[in-house]
Amino acid sequence: MKVHQKLSLAVSISALSLFGLLATGSANAEPGITSNTIVIGQSAGFTGTAAEEVKQATAGAQLYFDIVNKQGGVFGRKIVLESLDDGFEPKRTVENTRKLLNEKNAFALFLYRGTPTTESILGAINDAKVPLIAPVSGATSLHEPMQHYLFNVRSKYRDEVGTAIEQLSGMGLQRYAVLVSNDSFGNDALEGLKQAIKKHKLPEPVIANYERNTVAVEGAVKKIFDSKPQAVLMICTAKPCAAFIKQYREAGGQQQLITLSNVSSQVFLQSLGKDARGLGMTQVFPNPRSSSTQISKEFMTALKTRSELSDSYPTLEGYISAKVLVEGLRRAGNKPTRESLVSGLEGMGGYDIGGMSLKYGPNSRDGLNFIELTVIGKDGYVLR
Repeated sequence: MKVHQKLSLAVSISALSLFGLLATGSANAEPGITSNTIVIGQSAGFTGTAAEEVKQATAGAQLYFDIVNKQGGVFGRKIVLESLDDGFEPKRTVENTRKLLNEKNAFALFLYRGTPTTESILGAINDAKVPLIAPVSGATSLHEPMQHYLFNVRSKYRDEVGTAIEQLSGMGLQRYAVLVSNDSFGNDALEGLKQAIKKHKLPEPVIANYERNTVAVEGAVKKIFDSKPQAVLMICTAKPCAAFIKQYREAGGQQQLITLSNVSSQVFLQSLGKDARGLGMTQVFPNPRSSSTQISKEFMTALKTRSELSDSYPTLEGYISAKVLVEGLRRAGNKPTRESLVSGLEGMGGYDIGGMSLKYGPNSRDGLNFIELTVIGKDGYVLR
């Protein structure tokens, strides 16, 4: 049995035992709801290889919550976000979720980061009947089969990969190599790659793995460089992606590089320096600086009072995700329950986020359907 399979089994067992403890809440009040507060719980890797993106997304969410709270909250209740660091490790995600529900009395869960980490609590949230809104993962497992208590906001990784391959093949590039994280995130995106390769009748790509939550990419750099691809697709988190790009360029690799949206932060791009120029990147949210997109204009206006925050894609994702959650809370009514929150979110099908509509309903938790391919300019900023 592979290491990640053993980990998945251990996490599943932990999750099952964890949520036998959840019948301890008050019989008279919904957990996390007081006369003046609503407690929302988050577990994410504030340390680890995706830490910077986690911090930016959380800051974006808090930005929107602060706006709502200054206006009186939701039915007079201010939103309190309780965030715990799981180091991007599934076992710690399970432990944190226990704390959030049993000790912090979180009413709902929000903005968890990562595929293996979020997958580790899927059974748990169903057992506890607690909603999880806007996990920062595009894994198909979070969409299919539909999870009653899980509401996605971002698009699927497989669709991002399909968009990238369609663009590359349209440019006449057919021989690919792939850097991929050795976990369920990587496996899911690889399935999308297989589908795209078959659709466009392309040669089988060279696959080079690295171990998740590490930057040990040296072997992958050599394997991909030696394969002489026409383009390289990177399915990785920010730090290993950055390590690969730098080492690959230093080795003399000049081929087109493309990442997925999960590494789209200005800190990541700045860490690459001159190597950022020409990098392709799929995006599942509009450009935060766009003057033609309503949600981007709203976001940039909100940032004017918080100059310390980054005007990045992750910050915008957090802002949009918080907006979805708040609207769901409003629709849940002035005496909210977890089930009324589920109903409120389900009723948001077609809800306009600001130029984009949600795909929610009794049979859908897909959220937004937005993907575009961007390229990084010489100044380190995203171009269309």
